Amino acid sequence: MKALIYTALFALAVPLSAAAQTSSSSQQAPVEVEADRLDLDQRAGIAVYTGDVNIRQGEMQLRGERVEIQRNEAGELSRATSTGERAYLRHQAEGQEGPTEGWARRIIYHVAERRVELIDQAELTQQDDTFTGGRLEYFIDREVIQARSDVEGSEPQRIRMTIQPEQ
Repeated sequence: MKALIYTALFALAVPLSAAAQTSSSSQQAPVEVEADRLDLDQRAGIAVYTGDVNIRQGEMQLRGERVEIQRNEAGELSRATSTGERAYLRHQAEGQEGPTEGWARRIIYHVAERRVELIDQAELTQQDDTFTGGRLEYFIDREVIQARSDVEGSEPQRIRMTIQPEQ
């Protein structure tokens, strides 16, 4: 059982440290997980945490009612999906003044692509700039945001942006 828990914790370490381009000390920080339940399927490469899930590593945080971590066929971590009424993602990149924070009903972090999708009632905040819409995609390395109003199975949610002037 202890080996299963270590596998589940390891499943979290790579996507969180990969997303957080912070100092090496932050990447070496322990992964802290709080949840009501863990279901781990090692053969399928899936760990599912449920019940007010809160995952932290250094300056990276992922919260939701349910968080699913998936590995690819090579055993590498490929995707983390957080769902809930207001799933939450936060990370502080090195050299960035403030954190990037995102909220949505579903947040998908694609590890290899270093891309975050925020889907349904999506909101992304960087410093004082705010983006909202049905679907937002944030490309971490390129610092690119793409916004769409359409959400499958829902009414379109208009895109809104507030961009603060440079000072």
